[in-house]
Amino acid sequence: MLIERKAYLERLSAAANRSPVIALLGPRQSGKTTLARQFALGQSAVFFDLESVADQRRLENPDFALRDLTGLVVLDEIQRMPELFQLLRVLVDRPENRARFLILGSASPEIIKKSSETLAGRIEFIEMVGFDMTETGADVWKNLWERGGFPRSYIAETVEDSVVWREGFVRTFVERDIAQLGINLPAVTMRRFWNMLAHYHGQTWNASEISRSIGVSDKSVRFYLDILTGSFMVRQLQPWFENTGKRQVKAPKIYFRDSGLLHTILDIRDFHALLGHIKVGASWEGFVLEQLMRIFHKAQPYYWGTYNKAELDVLFSWNGKTYGFEIKFNEAPKLTSSMRVALDTLGLEHLWVIYPGVHSYRLHERITAWPVGELASLPLT
Repeated sequence: MLIERKAYLERLSAAANRSPVIALLGPRQSGKTTLARQFALGQSAVFFDLESVADQRRLENPDFALRDLTGLVVLDEIQRMPELFQLLRVLVDRPENRARFLILGSASPEIIKKSSETLAGRIEFIEMVGFDMTETGADVWKNLWERGGFPRSYIAETVEDSVVWREGFVRTFVERDIAQLGINLPAVTMRRFWNMLAHYHGQTWNASEISRSIGVSDKSVRFYLDILTGSFMVRQLQPWFENTGKRQVKAPKIYFRDSGLLHTILDIRDFHALLGHIKVGASWEGFVLEQLMRIFHKAQPYYWGTYNKAELDVLFSWNGKTYGFEIKFNEAPKLTSSMRVALDTLGLEHLWVIYPGVHSYRLHERITAWPVGELASLPLT
C-alpha cells in the first residue's frame, strides 16, 4: 500500500524556495527517508546516510565532500555527526553556493539546539510524524486510531503483524534510542516510566507521584518527560490562563502522540479490546487532538481547566479568533454546563464537540457536534 504524503511534499517544496537548509525531524520509522527520496525525484540529488559506515567514510573530510555539490544534498540521521552544523553554515553563506541541504533526524533536542545556534536565519524546520486521516482517508479512522500512524504499523497485513511491529519499536526505543537522547536509565526503569505515562495519558502531570514510584527525583522525571516530548513520543498540552477569578489548573496534560504506541504499552491488542478498556475515552481524546493539530499545524494548542471542574479539552487561536473543542467518545453528545461556562468565560468564537458519529448538529447557537470523519472540513474562518 502506497500512501502519498502530498502535504509534506508541498511544505518541503515551499521551504526549499525560502531556506538553504531544511530540517525534517521526527521519530524513527515515520517515513522521513522515503519522503526525502520522493522529494528528490526529478532533480539532481546526493544522499548521505550517516548510519552507513561507507557514508561516514565519505564524510571523514566533510568540507571536501560537500563544498562543490550542487542541487539537493540529503544528510540522513544527522545527529550522528553534529559537527556538520557549523560546516553547513559556512557552506550556505558562500556566494557561489548552489546547493540546498535537507537534513533528516530522528528527533533529538540536540539537533534543534545545535542547528538553531549555528544556522539561525538559514534553516526551516518541518515536523514529520505518522499518517493522519487526510493521508489515509477519513473513512478508515478506526484502523488509524487502533494501529497508530507509523507507516509499518498502519499498513501491516494483519492486526497481529501491526502489534508485533509496535512491540519491537517500543523495545528498541527503550533499550537503544533512549540512551542516545540523554537518558541513562536501565531499560526496566524506563519501561516502567513509559507504563506510568500511559496511565497518565489525558491527565494532568504529577511529577511527585511518578518520581516516588520509580525512585528518582522530581527534577529527573521532568527531564525524562521533556526528552520524550522532544522525541515526538509525548505531547505536553499546556494550560491556558484567563483572568477569570477562578483557580485554574496550571500543570500540563500528558498525551502519547501515537495512539498505536499507547495501545501497545497498555496491552490493547485489537479494536474490540480497545472499546472495552478503561482508557478508551482518553485514547480517543489523544487521537483526535493529534488529528486536529495535523490539520491546523500552525496553531498552538492549549487546554483549560478550573478547580471547580469547568474544563475544555482543546482551544487555540485561528485567524485572530479563539475556538474551543470538546472531544467525546459518545454516539450522541449533549450540551453540558461545562461547555456553557467555557464558551462564555473564554469568549470563544465557536465550540466544536468532536465525536465518532456521522452527522453534525447544533447543541447551541455557538456549539456544534462535529463528526471526526469531517475534521478536515471544519469551518474555521
